[in-house]
Amino acid sequence: MDDTHKSSSEIKFWHRGHGQMETEKVYGDWFIRYLYDSSLGKKTGGMFANASFSKFYGLLQSLPTSHGKVRPFIEKFNIDIDQYEPGSKHSVDIRDSYSTFNEFFIRKFKLGQRPFVSDLSRMPAFSEARYVGYESITPEVRFPVKGKYLTAAGILGNGDVAKPFEGGPLIVARLCPVDYHRYHYPDNGKVIDHYPVHGRYDSVNPLALKLKNDIFIANERHVTLLQTENFGRLAYVEVGAICVGKIVQSHRWSKPFLRGEEKGYFLFGGSTVVLLGEKGAWKPSKDVLENTKNNTETYVTLGDEIAVKS
Repeated sequence: MDDTHKSSSEIKFWHRGHGQMETEKVYGDWFIRYLYDSSLGKKTGGMFANASFSKFYGLLQSLPTSHGKVRPFIEKFNIDIDQYEPGSKHSVDIRDSYSTFNEFFIRKFKLGQRPFVSDLSRMPAFSEARYVGYESITPEVRFPVKGKYLTAAGILGNGDVAKPFEGGPLIVARLCPVDYHRYHYPDNGKVIDHYPVHGRYDSVNPLALKLKNDIFIANERHVTLLQTENFGRLAYVEVGAICVGKIVQSHRWSKPFLRGEEKGYFLFGGSTVVLLGEKGAWKPSKDVLENTKNNTETYVTLGDEIAVKS
């Protein structure tokens, strides 16, 4: 590959905590470019962007033989593993404590590593991810895909359910394979309803989004409607992606939830969480809005402010 193509395919984002632009290290970058940026990949992509392939690949990450992938992955992507709880396998070195790659993939932060903002007018980040945000979704929205694909009805797969969220704020949190893969509740509240929307398993990598801009309305996803104490009604949507073995809901639907409490997790693969709100109820944080206007994602750590009450 020539340097020009490599440079154009690099993914840049603003790291809030580091206060600088950074380049994303992409796991399986060659595979994503093959699927979405080559003539052969575009013809054969259907063989991979489906539930059967993703679940099969996910199962491989739960085999004991996948343990050998953990240490090289940690070292290649410079993961600060000491921030996390060890796995189930007794070992002097935490890098060798995960019995399978999936056990490592769904690792938990140690207690106290990611405090959630306590000010009730500030919404905490529900995932450790790269974020884009919009104060109000309109047809003029152009990032990361054309606005017509970011409508409430398109994302939720149901026009009636979408009505309270039309013209409201929206946040997209993109998780990479190197990230913490558990997602959390942004406020206290209760679950009103939940349902799956079946679909494809395309990648949510920015390259894929540019070349195939219906991913958020065509991919497999799970919608949960929440009634929260401080931010009104929310639609919380987990989006499946290529090689995501499973979207797991670890919180019981009938049980009220608390700010910062775990909602669920993704088994192997990068994926996305989308959050929609009622018009005028809240808006994404200032830096997220500004960076989004400049076609730039903002990396926000779990629990840090991601939105504010209007």
